[in-house]
Amino acid sequence: MLLTVKEVSELSKVTVKTLHHYHKIGLLMPAETTEAGYRLYGTKELERLQAILFYRELDFSLEQIGQLLEREPDRAAMLEEQEALLEQRKQRLDRIMDTLRKTKAGLERGNPLPQEELFVGFETEDEWREALREQSEYLKERYGAELETKRIDVPEMNEQAAEAAAFMKDMTACLQGKVMHNDPRVHQFIRDHLAFMNAHGHRITAKDFAAQTAFFLQDEFHLHMLEGQQSGLAYYLNAAAASYAEAEPGA
Repeated sequence: MLLTVKEVSELSKVTVKTLHHYHKIGLLMPAETTEAGYRLYGTKELERLQAILFYRELDFSLEQIGQLLEREPDRAAMLEEQEALLEQRKQRLDRIMDTLRKTKAGLERGNPLPQEELFVGFETEDEWREALREQSEYLKERYGAELETKRIDVPEMNEQAAEAAAFMKDMTACLQGKVMHNDPRVHQFIRDHLAFMNAHGHRITAKDFAAQTAFFLQDEFHLHMLEGQQSGLAYYLNAAAASYAEAEPGA
């Protein structure tokens, strides 16, 4: 079934003028154009329009959207990518909404929000560079290497930091609860953490993770950082990572 531009406008809540513009720039071509000049759209065109609207929600320019649609012909893969991007946006907005509500509640109680909580959700590249500065300087001085901080994807960094914090919180809780390092629950936390890391471009196997945690035990900076969170955490994490790598060698 083909729909007219007016019907597509009513269905999608996109103005007729905008649909005409998308046609003009080649972003969304109609399936057919009648002799009378009426534009007609089918299922394929509606699906493309949906993809355009998802990307617009993420603040991509029309030019960028055109390039993305040409690059990713697989609709399932494109939807998966858009879902991940929108989830990042949602998490950031959730943090901002939480800050807003806490600010309102503090105002009503006559108890202003602490300064360090006023801007949660508004982290900038400069703030991330400052947060990473100490570690970067240490790695450069000790090992001749430094973290890449020239270009920082703030939403991505925020999401990774939140996941890492949640993972370490789970591991700390297991340690405090005297859960054995080879307990299935501990292994599941590690499995989920590595899956997240790999999904975000950090290729790491169970063996790599075990080696990384072993390095933490030998490195003053990372050992102090972990032990500062909870006494024995660095050693517990290494034992858990080693047992997980042994239990799932192919992971």
